[in-house]
Amino acid sequence: MIKRTLYFGNPAYLSTHLEQLVVRLPEVEKNDTLPDSFKKEAQATIPIEDIGVVMLDHQRITISQALLAKLLQNNAAVITCDNTHHPTGLLLNLDGNSLQSQRFKAQIEASEPLKKQLWQQTIKTKIQNQAALLGSQGYDTTNMKHWADSVRSGDPENLEGRASAWYWSKLFGPKLAFIRDREGDPPNNLLNYAYAILRACVARALVGSGLLPTLGIFHRNQYNAYCLADDVMEPYRPIADKLVLSIIKEWSMNTDLTPDVKKALLRLPVVDVTIGGETSPLMIALQRTSASLAQCYLGESRKLVYPLLT
Repeated sequence: MIKRTLYFGNPAYLSTHLEQLVVRLPEVEKNDTLPDSFKKEAQATIPIEDIGVVMLDHQRITISQALLAKLLQNNAAVITCDNTHHPTGLLLNLDGNSLQSQRFKAQIEASEPLKKQLWQQTIKTKIQNQAALLGSQGYDTTNMKHWADSVRSGDPENLEGRASAWYWSKLFGPKLAFIRDREGDPPNNLLNYAYAILRACVARALVGSGLLPTLGIFHRNQYNAYCLADDVMEPYRPIADKLVLSIIKEWSMNTDLTPDVKKALLRLPVVDVTIGGETSPLMIALQRTSASLAQCYLGESRKLVYPLLT
């Protein structure tokens, strides 16, 4: 089932009743010029079991503890934004799978050779997807395909870095001289927002498969609580980049994060991708990827399942 992504960018009271998320709008309720019948109709309810991601993007949102608990029990990811409207926090379920302790143990005890092989598969697919996106724009990607085929266990030559440098120099046009930098000029702002959504979706899928998002395959930053999510999202990044490209074509290269642009970026979890020869929404694909990773840790498989851009 495809879970819904909810975005709240205005003052709101969020609570729960009968397994529903209840939305009330204080600015409507306090407006004495509106009839009571209109105020009552302004309330909305959404089944909690249908929710996958909730983004809270206003300083005057009030959310009840009971609602937070129910959202997390249903493995929804809750993203909070700061006063600059950038994602700053992520809440996840601590008990997302009935076999969690078994899978935690397998993940913790994973050997270095296994993790290097998993990273090899991850980076190879990432470069392949980057090449496919550039190829769809008319670029010759012979070098990218060569780098993808040359990735060895653990990527000791850092072909990921070499491919990324070339990829970013071309993605938004050779004349732009674009530099990927979180604090850099647009469209870095769009990429940051898209990646924050993607990261939350990846972390949610990992928790649902009984894995610790903190313990990565390659990423090991002691200050990063989502190292594994950052690993697994790598091959998915070009899918987010493709969505950003479509937004730039519709608006402009220097577009701000307006409500309409955010709404467009929030389509990411339901973007169709090809995985295992089948087409499915990105959120479903992430479930397959995280499940395959759990199988690798348990010794039941040696193959990670990732989507491929075509």
